[in-house]
Amino acid sequence: MRIAIVGATGLVGSEILNVLSEFQIKFSELILVASERSVGKTLSFENKSYVISSMTEAIAKKPDIAIFSAGGSISLEWAPKFTEVGTTVIDNSSAWRMSPDHKLIVPEINAHLLTDEDKIIANPNCSTIQMVLSLAPLHKKYGIKRVVVSTYQSISGTGVKAIQQLENEKNNVEGDMAYPYPINENCLPHCDVFLENGYTKEEMKLTNETKKIIDDSIDVTATAVRVPVSGGHSEAVNVEFLNDFDLTQVRAMLNNTDGITLKDNPDTNTYPMPLYAKGKNDVFVGRIRRDESQDNTLNMWIVADNLRKGAATNAVQIAQYIIENKLVIA
Repeated sequence: MRIAIVGATGLVGSEILNVLSEFQIKFSELILVASERSVGKTLSFENKSYVISSMTEAIAKKPDIAIFSAGGSISLEWAPKFTEVGTTVIDNSSAWRMSPDHKLIVPEINAHLLTDEDKIIANPNCSTIQMVLSLAPLHKKYGIKRVVVSTYQSISGTGVKAIQQLENEKNNVEGDMAYPYPINENCLPHCDVFLENGYTKEEMKLTNETKKIIDDSIDVTATAVRVPVSGGHSEAVNVEFLNDFDLTQVRAMLNNTDGITLKDNPDTNTYPMPLYAKGKNDVFVGRIRRDESQDNTLNMWIVADNLRKGAATNAVQIAQYIIENKLVIA
């Protein structure tokens, strides 16, 4: 089993390596790929040094699986070239997510849809993954009509430049700006670029990807906000169901869902926080309560490490699934 990591030196790439190790994914060869300026340098993983390869060098090695985390334009150009040599690509960018010819996978929800013919598999957006994992079991039971979500998203979702901006601002240091305004002691209602409808791309990803993963009939409206947190996305989610629900049953269903940890006890101030979720693979759900302003409606608070389940963990879980189900044959 030859596994390539494209974008191995980035924030998500580093987490992919951590998760590969934690999940004990077996491989005969690990191929680390990064930008041209990093080619030839070494990167340490599990007490072994690996020389960083170029794209063409990696393709020549014909990896069985390539996990991409290098941006949409890179994926559009290079993922098909990997598939030409038989590689199955798991892509973290938005390049293939809404393509009708490619599957958008959260393993706990829809990995069963994958076949050995799926050579490019899309990993959903980080904020989408944690939300749909929490919504999917509830939709099966009660039927979801509409979702209103407000996100509070970590700066790590923007990348290293944003983390450096926050550190610079905390220390009164002049430096490059990842955002149009300061992020320290501030909140920016601006994740990704604005579209003609007034929403940002991040907000529309929550709408469109939820429909593709769970059910096209679900209406979703979103407001995405960037907050000065270094790791972990939080979401306030209001869910209107077609049918009434029982709160005890809702808690039990979420508690029994793979990949979800329930933290929901106001009496002991037990609720999800990015501080707790950072570095963990689960999605954390709490503050579960009825919306008393209208029937059949639930409020909940969802938190996950955006670099883990929101990206690296989900991608490695897809790889694990296709290996275990022999959808790739080394």
